[in-house]
Amino acid sequence: MHVSEIFRNNKKWVAEKLAISEDYFTQLSKDQSPEFLYIGCSDSRVTAEDLMGIEPGQAFIHRNIANMVTSIDLNVMSVLHYAVDVLKVRQVVVCGHYNCGGVKAAMQSVDMGILNPWLRNIRDVYRLHKDELNAISDEGKRYDRLVELNVQEQCINVIKTSEVQRAYKERNILIHGWVFDMRTGELKDLKIDFPKILENIMEIYRLD
Repeated sequence: MHVSEIFRNNKKWVAEKLAISEDYFTQLSKDQSPEFLYIGCSDSRVTAEDLMGIEPGQAFIHRNIANMVTSIDLNVMSVLHYAVDVLKVRQVVVCGHYNCGGVKAAMQSVDMGILNPWLRNIRDVYRLHKDELNAISDEGKRYDRLVELNVQEQCINVIKTSEVQRAYKERNILIHGWVFDMRTGELKDLKIDFPKILENIMEIYRLD
């Protein structure tokens, strides 16, 4: 695709939006007030607005390799702080996807250079759940389950933060863990039990 096509597409998109509402961009340029913080994977095949069926302005979005939420990553921590404390989002979503290249790369016995520290976080998830995962003989199903467990662990990492613990007390913020199946186009809700997880980890991770 030549870059000129991008600009033609942009003009077409502008025209389509203005045909729906003459003040579409006037409204869009006002201060944002998204309901969701979406933390997803950088994979080019997975776009938050499309799979959620939402419009610009409804979700504050952060993406990285394998949708990780690590406490020493100032990028994701800054996004989470701004979304929860400043924008006052009401729901946080961690969304992974099956056939995730980051998850597959983490399970290869290969030196990945600068990616090694990042992928080690996924290997840590495997270590925490190795008995369950090693019991799955089918490699594809094992990878799928690791994707799910990785989303679960990243939701727990979200819950560990002071911003989310405070927002839960003040306005009952919700945390969701989803997996997108690009083979079917469907979202799977992992039904993260926020109150139970919070209760289980508060002895160690209480920050109030």
